[in-house]
Amino acid sequence: MSGATGHAKSFRQDSLQVPDGADLYFQVRGEGAPGMVLCDGLGCDGFAWKYLLPYLGRRHRVLRWHYRGHGRSSVPTDRTRIGMAYTCDDLARVMDAAGLEQAVLFGHSMGVQVALEFHRRYARRVQGLVLVCGSYGMPLDTFHDSTLLKRLFPTLRSAVERFPRHTARLVHGALTTELVVQLAIRLEMNPDLIARNDLAPYFTHLAQMDPVVFVRTLDSLANHTAWDHLEHVDVPTLVVAGEKDRFTPGWLSRKMAERIPASELLMISEGTHTAPLEVPGLVELRVERFLHDRLGVETGNSGPR
Repeated sequence: MSGATGHAKSFRQDSLQVPDGADLYFQVRGEGAPGMVLCDGLGCDGFAWKYLLPYLGRRHRVLRWHYRGHGRSSVPTDRTRIGMAYTCDDLARVMDAAGLEQAVLFGHSMGVQVALEFHRRYARRVQGLVLVCGSYGMPLDTFHDSTLLKRLFPTLRSAVERFPRHTARLVHGALTTELVVQLAIRLEMNPDLIARNDLAPYFTHLAQMDPVVFVRTLDSLANHTAWDHLEHVDVPTLVVAGEKDRFTPGWLSRKMAERIPASELLMISEGTHTAPLEVPGLVELRVERFLHDRLGVETGNSGPR
């Protein structure tokens, strides 16, 4: 472990080198049990937790971390060792480094698959699940309620693998233009609810990300499913979804909630894939109620941010 920084008693950031050489960035904020772990979406370095992270950090130890090749985490020397096959072991090691034997796992988008697979492999370490705007598996099959991306993906991946530098320049050029940000807000999010400054960090990170890492991680997601495990989830579970989410359509969340025993569903009528940023107050209050009612946590977090 290296690079520990103590800005305050309740904040720590560090990196952990795993056996195959990847350096995994993580930060820990706050104190109090149960601990909380935040698992990002694909191509993300934490933008979705802008409001929920400080909210939870008032009364809980909260761990935020970056997957291989995301954010401040590096990739191993063998660059094929990227994706879902490694995330659960990575997370277990990062939790150890953060001093969390058990925690409530929060997952957004890809993080839903990560959280469910982690429960499959490390059930004793999971006290609860909060699954936000994500699928239980094979997201290319349902993206925009179409299989078009699934059919195009092999060609796209091949092009990226063959011309990584050209792809990186093209992606960086496109994602750093204001036009793309505005189009994404209007076409994929709810422009009446999302703030431009809340979404911009996602494009900034994605523009800097290695496109080969992105497509290899996406390929691993496309071939992974936790559907068979849902009926074996034995911890309190809250599913949060956006009715207008086009990345992971709301019906997927309903289906997931129906299959997970005694789970709860919050369907946000005007919400999209970025619901935690669009209606943060609603999400926070629902999470607080879930923690209180299902895990016996005295939150006391009500009131303005």
